[in-house]
Amino acid sequence: MDMSADRIRLGRNAPGVERLEACLHGQAFAPHRHDTYAIGITLSGVQRFQFRGRTWHCLPGQCHVLHPDELHDGGAGNEEGFRYRIVYIDPALLQDALQGRPLPFIANPVVDVPRLHAHALREVWDIDSELDELSRIGIVDALATWLRGVAAGTYRSEKRIALQPLLRVRECIAAAPAVRHSMEELERIADMDRWTLARQFRAAFGTSPSRFRTLRRLDHLRALVASGSSLGTAALDAGFADQAHMSRQFKLAVGMTPARWARTMA
Repeated sequence: MDMSADRIRLGRNAPGVERLEACLHGQAFAPHRHDTYAIGITLSGVQRFQFRGRTWHCLPGQCHVLHPDELHDGGAGNEEGFRYRIVYIDPALLQDALQGRPLPFIANPVVDVPRLHAHALREVWDIDSELDELSRIGIVDALATWLRGVAAGTYRSEKRIALQPLLRVRECIAAAPAVRHSMEELERIADMDRWTLARQFRAAFGTSPSRFRTLRRLDHLRALVASGSSLGTAALDAGFADQAHMSRQFKLAVGMTPARWARTMA
């Protein structure tokens, strides 16, 4: 990848698993949040980011692990820029491997990766390898095992989550993210009150139902733009009030404006 300019190259991906490689300079990302785990490895340069009130530096060979829906930014720690690979994992996939346990909580977002673990995670960083169902499950299982190992001793609770009702709510929202489902409708689907639903949804998937809906709208918008729609038309089709509202939400989720995102895609 050309190190002289900002570039983002998408890998071969599958539902719930998005991999990419990026080369970036300066302050690459404004503060933003996404509803996936973001697990990256620095390949060259120094990656610097603000997270949980501190400045962190991720050096070549180190991983950074960002929990869903936590605010962070990102940029280069020196003038040369930095290059990294990253995988975004849908927490619902991890729940399949975790079997209803709460999501692993990683206290320190910068993690050294011993050689044994690096070998186990090798397929995660091979972003050009095909992701069929078998390899996708292998990646998710490897990451779930690794995350639980990193988080050992930091679990807040091992109480099992009532996962199936929450999955029904999640699927309802994801099927039509532009629709504003009422809280009463979601309560009926889950057969639980709104406060329990909100608390359990976050424990299972790392974000709120409302935030999950916004992120799915942005997924739909990116697909529309990629197929040729203008930002204004795509914003309305995805359920946003207007393009300005969409742009604010896009920057909060991605860390850059929609126009800059389009320019950096290789």
